[in-house]
Amino acid sequence: MNFLKKFLFSFFYKTSPYSQAGQDLFALELFGKKGTYIDIGAGHPKKGSNSYLLEAFNDWKGFSIEFSKKNKNLWDNSKTRKNKIYWEDAINFDYSKAIAENNLSKEVDFLSCDIDPTSKTFLTLKKVINDGVRPRYIAFETDEYNSTVNYSELTKLFLEPYGYVVGIKNVYSNFKKNKIFETWFVKNSLNYNLTEYSNWIKKK
Repeated sequence: MNFLKKFLFSFFYKTSPYSQAGQDLFALELFGKKGTYIDIGAGHPKKGSNSYLLEAFNDWKGFSIEFSKKNKNLWDNSKTRKNKIYWEDAINFDYSKAIAENNLSKEVDFLSCDIDPTSKTFLTLKKVINDGVRPRYIAFETDEYNSTVNYSELTKLFLEPYGYVVGIKNVYSNFKKNKIFETWFVKNSLNYNLTEYSNWIKKK
């Protein structure tokens, strides 16, 4: 979506200057300033980032993980991205160790889980949970629009025993309702009522 169109949409819908579908805005709604995050599949330090708005403007602490070093120079020279980024394989990453290194609680506020393909995203989420990390909000990329596997349901079944429910369902990209690509899960303790993404993005 071009800047002008996004600007016009912002009068009626919740739009982030950075994230693809408002993942960062939902984190701010739930937790406000000074939260904590883990951003898996961080990509560019700013464009399309689910954690840039949180770190740069809302004093969130956390860390990012990215396997490809394509944008490493941009991260290294960023004046606003001061939280640590690990250039490692997210599936085999030691999340318990990183939590300790960054002085975070295992109950981080926000986990963004987005690597390709979705089968690896699912394995990565399992590794996070098996390492004892319990994010209160998880944005999980399902790529439902081009997948033959229902990763939203698989992830729901996996997370349920750990006290998670679907918070926002049928999340689509850049106002393209036929491009459902994520499900957002929340801890039961947040008492958040299940909401369709198309309803959540509308400004009240």
